[in-house]
Amino acid sequence: MKVATIGGGSTYTPELVHGFLDRHEQLGLQELWLMDIAGERLEVVGGFAKRMVQAAGSPFQIHLTTDRRRALDGADFVTTQLRVGGMAARREDEYLGRRWNLVGQETTGVGGMANALRTVPVLLSIAEEMHGLCPDAWLVNFSNPSGLVTEALQRYAPDVRSVGLCNGPIGYQMDVAKHVGLDSPFDVHLDYLGLNHLAWIRGARVHGQDIWPQVFDRALQRAREQDDPFLPPGVLERLGVLCNSYLRYYYRTESVLREQAKNEPSRAEQVIEIEKTLLARYGDAALNTMPPELMQRGGAYYSTAAVQLIAAIALDLGQEHIVNTRQGDAVAGIPADWVLELPCRIDAQGAHPLAAEPLPIFAEGLMRAVKAYELLAAQAAVSGDRDAALQALIVHPLGPDGDQALDVLQDLLATHRSHLPRFFEPDA
Repeated sequence: MKVATIGGGSTYTPELVHGFLDRHEQLGLQELWLMDIAGERLEVVGGFAKRMVQAAGSPFQIHLTTDRRRALDGADFVTTQLRVGGMAARREDEYLGRRWNLVGQETTGVGGMANALRTVPVLLSIAEEMHGLCPDAWLVNFSNPSGLVTEALQRYAPDVRSVGLCNGPIGYQMDVAKHVGLDSPFDVHLDYLGLNHLAWIRGARVHGQDIWPQVFDRALQRAREQDDPFLPPGVLERLGVLCNSYLRYYYRTESVLREQAKNEPSRAEQVIEIEKTLLARYGDAALNTMPPELMQRGGAYYSTAAVQLIAAIALDLGQEHIVNTRQGDAVAGIPADWVLELPCRIDAQGAHPLAAEPLPIFAEGLMRAVKAYELLAAQAAVSGDRDAALQALIVHPLGPDGDQALDVLQDLLATHRSHLPRFFEPDA
């Protein structure tokens, strides 16, 4: 097996390498290619990755390259964990929101849209190269905003086999597994449905046994013990669902904006400092195991989710995973070609969405509005169509008022002009 990781200079990469070291024998992994456009950073991260593999007895080879085509050539799996414009662009996304008193965040609101407009064309160019260099490979996308990127991949590059992945769902599964004394999160079935970073949990089972009452009661108790819970326990109890943590941007927008206005430094600036520390640690020639500072970076359980998903496809396991893919006929009343985040059976043919009851109206209404935004944002990213981009801003529940929308769009495009050439072509 050959795996190519695009964005291999990411500080997440050692966790991915750790996951492959745990499962290399069952996978038959021979080559892991780490590709990144930032050569110096790749050498630091890749050098550490090589020491990790060497310390484990060199069960597979690590290759470093800045040549994407070379990395993709003959790959069986391609993982994407890139950030177009780097952390500096994420900082701009956050401050774009602040300037307009809007949510400035890397995956949702105006900041998430800016990220999507930069990222979608790059992922589609990777898919195009895969079509010629590794046409049978699977693309496992972890790049944010993961759901919207996967929507674009499956809509505009349907010939490339792709699936979107987030560490959020497995985090909930890990929490439940720990609570009930299980070792594997994949033994926990969650009735989980929505979009990436916009989902609701309505049930939980372990080996066929319903454990939802105790899971929900535990969540209510946690809410009662917090000084400022995400949702008051009385509200949570009446909704009857658990909410993905990103729903706070929608359910408590004013609180988020107040915190955003006073937070210095921003999250991107905090991560920049964390990454400086991590890269310094990775550069230590004596280090060959993951440093504890990596847990500060976020993205917990990334390697567990990504590597086990690859194993489920490669080994035809028929295992259940929560991923982003077209829902088909799994959810009545929802268009078949919409990408949702939901439980799927994973085998050699890919992701097979499992039948799910439609969301309650209060949740489905929000999901449909955000999906309309995703479809328009994907269209705008592909075409450079400013009208589609404006419509995406207008329809997003966290977008600007109509009298500000054009100005916000102009600001977004000007801020990221170097990464958005399609919007500045003569006919744009």
